[in-house]
Amino acid sequence: MENKADLTKGSILKLIKEISIPASTGLIFTTLYNAVDTYFAGQKVGTAALAGITLSFPIYFIVMAISNGLGSGTTSLLSIARGKKDDDKYHNLIFNAFMIALIATAAIIIFGPLVIEPLMRFAGGEGEVLKEGSSYLLITFYGSGFFILNSILNGILSSQGDTKSYRNFLIIGFFLNLFLDPLFIMGWFGLPQMGSRGVALSTVMIMAVGTVFLSRCVIKSPVFQLNVLKKQRRKKENVLEILSQSIPATLNTATTAIGVFVINYWIMKLSSGAAVIAAYGAAMRIEQFILIPTFGLNTAAVTLIGQNYGASDYDRVRESKTKIMRIGMIMICSLSLIIYPFAGKLIGIFNSDPEVIREGIRYLRIALLAEPTYIIMGLLTSMLAGIKKPHYAVGLGLYRQLIMPYILISFLVSSFHMDIAAVWWSIFAVNWSGAIFTIFYTNRVFKKVLV
Repeated sequence: MENKADLTKGSILKLIKEISIPASTGLIFTTLYNAVDTYFAGQKVGTAALAGITLSFPIYFIVMAISNGLGSGTTSLLSIARGKKDDDKYHNLIFNAFMIALIATAAIIIFGPLVIEPLMRFAGGEGEVLKEGSSYLLITFYGSGFFILNSILNGILSSQGDTKSYRNFLIIGFFLNLFLDPLFIMGWFGLPQMGSRGVALSTVMIMAVGTVFLSRCVIKSPVFQLNVLKKQRRKKENVLEILSQSIPATLNTATTAIGVFVINYWIMKLSSGAAVIAAYGAAMRIEQFILIPTFGLNTAAVTLIGQNYGASDYDRVRESKTKIMRIGMIMICSLSLIIYPFAGKLIGIFNSDPEVIREGIRYLRIALLAEPTYIIMGLLTSMLAGIKKPHYAVGLGLYRQLIMPYILISFLVSSFHMDIAAVWWSIFAVNWSGAIFTIFYTNRVFKKVLV
């Protein structure tokens, strides 16, 4: 059992497979889960609900940024502690991560509801779109603790090379959502029809189930010792280390939210509004399917490189980096080629409005040309986190999500009088420039650090 959690030995390819396949499989079900939400919102409630949830997406990312940041930071630090075989620090990091999670949850519950309506209006929401999006966010904020705890629990398991437990939770969650979404949205068995609030309530309930399930998996895991955890206390240096590793990851995710705000702003400015927002939301769900290998390989990158970096086995770090990148590029290019001809049929699954389908096709076919950039940037920033160099991701996020999109879209609209296509082509250009720079930067850092 103990050796199974040691990633400093054995075939790199085999370990990549054992870590990334369960993680990717789980994310297939996450994407299907989100697709179910999008289907019920778009087909059973209406375009306003789908537009409202899409418009609320960057605000919802406040929760996701904190949970993903803490999860990512915890995973990388725990992986390094495992590589050094430092069990006391391993458990102290877990204790302090939980403490930070509780403080973050309290802050979201207290302050989150106060910013919902102003931010939704700033993003362009009004009328039914504003109502549906705000209702969805309020319930999500109240259940934020489950999202954050699940990310940390997954980080504990991932640091041991266990991605199967989280996969199993995601599969269970998908099937629960098939029942709970229509139960709350359409009011089965005499319940009131809750619309987009039902989508959020279903998700929060499933996350609560996940917290119980993943806690049991952590307690039974080969490295974790509950009696050792109980003896831990707040340790300032470990708190600061977690924050130092987690805050850049949180800010990186937050820049994604800011980027969606920028995109939504231009969509509302350059188009008829709800239909194009709905098209963008539907197309993003399809992109999630294509990007599934990114997330599975990201987990492999952080844990494999983290443990081997902690063990000072730099040859295995280099080998992991090369093989993970090669696998990722082959997979993403193949999936993009397969999806391209079926863009219209796939958009039509989520909404039958001809305008939604037409604009969704236009965006998706441009976006497919940029899919390899997500693998490049995602994997390389994960590898940097694995060697305790997470800060680059923040600068990349600001460049890719905020600064360059606004500059480039403004330029294309004012100089070439482009319509909404200016937004889609700006995403393409900014992602490719960011990916190329990330390759050069990461190669330089690895050459400097791995000596």
